[in-house]
Amino acid sequence: MDFRQLRYFVALYEEGHVRRAAERLSLSQPALSQQIRHLESDLDVSLFQRTGKRLLPTLAAQTLYTHAVPLLEGLERARDALRAFRGQAARSLAVGVLQTVSASLVPPLLERLRQAQPHLVVQLYELSGTDIERRLLAGTLDIGIGFLPPRQPGLHSLPLYEDELQLVIPEKHPLKDFKKVSLAQAAELPMLLFGEEFRVRQIWQEQLGMLGRRPQVQAELNHMNSILDSLPHTTLATVLPGCSRPPHSHPGLLWKPLSEPRIPLKVGLVYRDAQRQQGMVNLLRSLLEGMPGLHEVRG
Repeated sequence: MDFRQLRYFVALYEEGHVRRAAERLSLSQPALSQQIRHLESDLDVSLFQRTGKRLLPTLAAQTLYTHAVPLLEGLERARDALRAFRGQAARSLAVGVLQTVSASLVPPLLERLRQAQPHLVVQLYELSGTDIERRLLAGTLDIGIGFLPPRQPGLHSLPLYEDELQLVIPEKHPLKDFKKVSLAQAAELPMLLFGEEFRVRQIWQEQLGMLGRRPQVQAELNHMNSILDSLPHTTLATVLPGCSRPPHSHPGLLWKPLSEPRIPLKVGLVYRDAQRQQGMVNLLRSLLEGMPGLHEVRG
């Protein structure tokens, strides 16, 4: 086992899909699969359960992930320190973003950042809300983009836009003709959801808890695209923010507003060091203002 294999493993664990992980690593899919097999052989454990194109992490993978991330973060800090020692430190910005904040947010943000700060190296990580806040507190992320307010004390936030939770169902679902679905109706539905470490799942559970209910969980996945790929082949439903709806994919799905009550969401920038990060926070906010499909927070 070496750091390269750990980096490949972490990418596959976080993406939940060989193709997306390979693209993230700029690696071929067969090469990535081979490295994961070598890692499994070295450790003498199975790390993923393979179901068609989807990968589900085993308990061994979850254990390895909790140890691998701090190791890789420590290695990157050591590299930065050595570059600074040689006077070659690159100016970089590490940003953690929830998969569900907005399907159209990241690509235009990267381009606007490139134009505004052409010498800035941007490191973007798709993470759960728990991981974003943990890495911000550990100092391995500079800024997060997620739901407000942050859960951990010691973190600051700046609102960006408003969203709301919607019900997503396959087009042959019994509720296909409903224009809106009440929270009580949605509470009865069998669900395909994110795991409990994801903020969307936590928000959903909190809303149902106010009704004295619990989610009817039939299956869990750790990546939004995997959930959307799977739903058309089931009779299950899920809940996602409306702004996370992909603009040109998943035609077999219907997005239904939730009502009685609505479940409003606020999305914003999260950061730890207000003094050090204030300039970059203000820059990101100015670059994100006016992006299509985003409703600015008022008040």
